[in-house]
Amino acid sequence: MSQTNNRLPLWKKNTAVNGDFEPYLELFLLDDKPDAGLVLVLPGGGYILRADHEGAPVAEKFNQLGLHSAVLQYRVAPRKYPDALLDTLRAVQMLRLIAHTANAFSGKIAVLGFSAGGHLAACSGTLYRNIEVIANDPADNMDHAPDALVLCYPVISSGVYGHQQSFEALAGNDGELKEYLSLEKRVSKDTPPAFLWHTAEDDTVPVENSLMFVKAMRECNRPVELHVFPEGRHGLGLAPDYSARIWPELAAAFLQRNGF
Repeated sequence: MSQTNNRLPLWKKNTAVNGDFEPYLELFLLDDKPDAGLVLVLPGGGYILRADHEGAPVAEKFNQLGLHSAVLQYRVAPRKYPDALLDTLRAVQMLRLIAHTANAFSGKIAVLGFSAGGHLAACSGTLYRNIEVIANDPADNMDHAPDALVLCYPVISSGVYGHQQSFEALAGNDGELKEYLSLEKRVSKDTPPAFLWHTAEDDTVPVENSLMFVKAMRECNRPVELHVFPEGRHGLGLAPDYSARIWPELAAAFLQRNGF
């Protein structure tokens, strides 16, 4: 049984990093599984909203598969980069502090994201060395690098296959920043193992986004797994009515092979 909807605010109120929306974590921690890892779920929504069907239902599914989980309600437009990434890395630190102090889970964290949330998850695995997260509390001492990535029909490239609305919401009209956030160019030997899935029919965020990320992972000799399912529109979430519905089990198996 998991403890659901235990909300944790990410930052102290009225600090410089806060806008009108106060980002928070929803915890879905399993009882009596201190050796299991955790999946941090980032709903998609083009960096303008956070889709409900890509949040709690996904966390509950990974609970059923034997993993702890949490959902991050991160900042979106009008907030710009790096606010959502700061929220994500701060969430990783807070979760590791919980693992360290409460022995609730192993401390291994996979960041899982959908669409623009997939871009945010990929940012956490490729840009973490370039971001400092300071909240002046004990979580500051925790590592903010994820142990694995699960990227679900992710936005990756700001180029010809890019989802331009997501990049505009994230970076405005800053062409140099959009180039920097084209993540197929940011994969390195330090990028954690990654699991990706996409559908061939996705005409909102084309499958080429995932293919480019996988190519970059292979060029850096990083562990990667990709599943391309034949049918289904963009934004399927758990995809209950499609062949892609097996993706959570495939992802959980991938994580377990990587120490979760």
